[in-house]
Amino acid sequence: MTFNFQHISSRRNALRAVAAGSAMLTLGSYAQSAWPAKPVNVVVPFPAGGGTDTFARPLSAQFAKITGKAMVIDNRGGAGGTLGASIAAKAAPDGYTLFMGAVHHSIAPSMYPKLDYDLEKDFVPLALMANVPQVLVVNPKNMPFSNFKDFLEAVRKAPGKYNYGSAGAGTSHHLAGELFKQQAKTFITHIPYTGAGPSLRDLVGGQVDMMFDGLGSSSTHIKGGRVKALMVSGSKRNPAFPDVPCAAELGLPEYTVTTWYGMWAPKGTPGDVQTRIVEELRKVAASDELKAIWASNGAEFGNLTPVQFGAFVNSEIKRWAAVVKTSGAKLD
Repeated sequence: MTFNFQHISSRRNALRAVAAGSAMLTLGSYAQSAWPAKPVNVVVPFPAGGGTDTFARPLSAQFAKITGKAMVIDNRGGAGGTLGASIAAKAAPDGYTLFMGAVHHSIAPSMYPKLDYDLEKDFVPLALMANVPQVLVVNPKNMPFSNFKDFLEAVRKAPGKYNYGSAGAGTSHHLAGELFKQQAKTFITHIPYTGAGPSLRDLVGGQVDMMFDGLGSSSTHIKGGRVKALMVSGSKRNPAFPDVPCAAELGLPEYTVTTWYGMWAPKGTPGDVQTRIVEELRKVAASDELKAIWASNGAEFGNLTPVQFGAFVNSEIKRWAAVVKTSGAKLD
């Protein structure tokens, strides 16, 4: 009998390739199922106490309950949220550093021409975690008005006398104020801070008169009577605060500003890891505990796929670019 050694060798090589492929599939499946194998770091680009923090911390607590691994909140405030974004963009793309940004980051490209990162090129979108309307809140001692009509009359009579705090130049708080000034035909002075938390603390303390804040971070202070809500943006009242009138009711039908919070991963994060992250985030968002917290803050989970979330962010970048151009808003 004659043996074809070349054929046998080829067959052996083919078997080795199949075995290697099977091993790789097994390892790939193991890698996918193993995430998270250690604590996950989430860069929150604002100081503690702000709107992003309001949603990031209960999210992290629920994540730990569901996955058994800690989600560590890393507050990196500064430059209107762009400092933290820059840090997150340069993190290792291994699934263990995520970035929880906000609507502010869709505004930043129009306000900061020299950013060292690109939100759409240096990150991969994962999930829209929360969507909440903005609310006009005032210090009740500085502005003892019982309703929006009296407030607006006082502001118009004294242009520049009153001021509003923001999370920083170029944030949604800032642009919401500029949009309000345009549509209400009045003028109030902008006081930028390094985050919504410090601004909100000064509002409660009376150092600033008002804020255009995300309902999530203001809700506790509204309920406690430390600040007074005069208006929520948009065309309908918020179920969490049904007594607060909406902008459309008050003669500002075009005043629609929502604060949203999303999760990204650095570009280069493996696709299977991205899938696992999205799966776990959806489990967390679907939990009764988180649903209750979101509802109490007037927020909704943005039920979008990563592709849909990416398209949404792109539309927001274009929308806010138009607002910046029309308002002439600049870094203070």
